[in-house]
Amino acid sequence: MAHVARKRFGQHFLADRSVIARIVDAIAPRDGERLLEIGPGQGALTSALLQRVGHLSAIEIDRDLAAGLRRRYGDRLTLIEGDVLAVDLAEALGAGPVRVVGNLPYNISSPLLVRLIAVRDRVADQHFMLQKEVVDRIVAAPATAAYGRLGVLLQAYYDVESLFDVPPEAFEPPPKVDSSVVRMLPRSASPAVAPETLSPLLAVAFGQRRKMLRNTVLPWLSARRVDASALPPTARAEEIPVQVWLEVAARLAQASA
Repeated sequence: MAHVARKRFGQHFLADRSVIARIVDAIAPRDGERLLEIGPGQGALTSALLQRVGHLSAIEIDRDLAAGLRRRYGDRLTLIEGDVLAVDLAEALGAGPVRVVGNLPYNISSPLLVRLIAVRDRVADQHFMLQKEVVDRIVAAPATAAYGRLGVLLQAYYDVESLFDVPPEAFEPPPKVDSSVVRMLPRSASPAVAPETLSPLLAVAFGQRRKMLRNTVLPWLSARRVDASALPPTARAEEIPVQVWLEVAARLAQASA
């Protein structure tokens, strides 16, 4: 019996072979490299990857799909059955470096990307299929409509690149939105500022993004005795480059020490 996509898991299975080939070519996996696939589903991308490498690991939440993957790939696939938002990612990745790939369900993409920041030191690179709107936010430049909290947070720790778009008809069932493939490379000179410091700062700054900073984040920083001279009072959060946010976050960390 064919597997019926489950809405609660946000399942849209990649079916277009040309798109699959294009993703694998972008990843360019080599035998001997360690790969972790998130959400292998029915194994379309898994099969293509296993044509290039002898083994890979995967995390799958759907137990019916997990059983089928085990039958199909045997010991070529190390499968972790569970919710990737609850799985111990450090344990799943091991010592690294690991190349992480996946066609991610839209409903978990942002929280998962944020979770992965904490284990970026174990990751060689990440290639994900995401909702196009999310990828646009990830790669957005300052002073553009898509530039916001998620993009600043991820660009602080990764070099990001949108590779190509994928139409709904490449999936079964087709989603109602376009998708894109994004490449994320952990920065070789990773910021000393922890995400736990940067994220709350961005939440305050972008929480009312149309307001000037003097009415949002500047009072918040002043209450914490943080030097915010790098932030122009009449600017808005979306106008401030990533590096400046990192500088302010570093001062916030010092003030909190």
